[in-house]
Amino acid sequence: MAKHKENCPNKAKYLSGKRVLPEPISKSTDIAKLIDNLDAYNGGRLRAACQLLKNRYSQNDVTIGMSLAGALTPAGLGPSAIIPLMNYGFVDWLVATGANMYHDIHYAFNLPMFRGSHAVDDVDLKDKGVTRIYDILFDYEDVLMETDRRLREIMIRPEFQKEMGTREFYHYLGKILSDLEEKHKLGQVSILAAAYRNGIPVFTSSPGDSTIGMNIAGLELLAEASGLQDAFKLKINPSIDVNDSTAIILNAKKYENGKTGVILIGGGSPKNFMLQTEPQIQEVLMIPEAGQDYDINVTDARPDTGGLSGAPPSEAASWGKIDPTKLDEAVTAYLDVTVALPIMVAYVIQTTPPKKLKKLYYRGPELHKKLIKSYLENNKEVEKLRKLIRKLMA
Repeated sequence: MAKHKENCPNKAKYLSGKRVLPEPISKSTDIAKLIDNLDAYNGGRLRAACQLLKNRYSQNDVTIGMSLAGALTPAGLGPSAIIPLMNYGFVDWLVATGANMYHDIHYAFNLPMFRGSHAVDDVDLKDKGVTRIYDILFDYEDVLMETDRRLREIMIRPEFQKEMGTREFYHYLGKILSDLEEKHKLGQVSILAAAYRNGIPVFTSSPGDSTIGMNIAGLELLAEASGLQDAFKLKINPSIDVNDSTAIILNAKKYENGKTGVILIGGGSPKNFMLQTEPQIQEVLMIPEAGQDYDINVTDARPDTGGLSGAPPSEAASWGKIDPTKLDEAVTAYLDVTVALPIMVAYVIQTTPPKKLKKLYYRGPELHKKLIKSYLENNKEVEKLRKLIRKLMA
């Protein structure tokens, strides 16, 4: 036995973790103690994610991005978890599907959705004018169609009549929703309203893939058919968002000598848009960088199908999205986000002090100038590209 130990000098590192001997759950067990008491499997990954938030994301020099995919706002996760996390300073910029932001608007309009059952007759629901998202039920005419009507009236206002990214679009919309919350004494119910108040930039990577985008397209079509193209000028330019989001990461890492972390809730396009900021810096703009410092994934998608939603941080490191030297501070928890996210937020609020809001929305022009400066200083192909552009314009 002694000889065997001598031949295994690194054995102790594998057995250096906390012993699996959890305390019994009692009436006095709070959320933080419950989470810290989880030892293994996805319970252990949830614990690791929560402790990473407490130990790393809580630092003031860490800029935190959060991505949202899946029908999370209809499930009420905005008022219950996401807005409290934003107010607590743990979300500095946000990427969400357009669908999540569309359903977020219902809350500010005070249009109700209801708990229901997934075991219902969808043909009968259609006949009765009721729309279903799994076990959430709401009125088609009084919620969906009414939201569309009010949204169209908002989008023809003067401040929307120009080309912009979703960051600017959502800021204008968030102001209106925040005013509605206050006017009707609704409390803090809308993510977009909270983002406006806190100066948090919000992006949607596929703006045409939602009812918001559909209504913009409908108004554009109506303006064209009516000969009013010069009156309705709202255009969403995704390239603006690519540069604005990239500028956030570059500024945090290069100009403020800080760190960046992501909280990826679900996968899909928002996850990629948030992570692609690093390849944009390194690959396209050719600015030296290493990748995100901290990464938390909460997903129920499998990694072996090759889909992005289940892709682990180690795979992201191969693309330059995650710093390969920081993979020990990346966590993937394969859990239902409607269960995991409220627990994570409760843990953060119970174990950490609030962070000072960075209010990055208001620094947009400054960060954009810094991005251009770094691009021109580092990209050796700039002059070649300029010649090609001048040739195109000739």
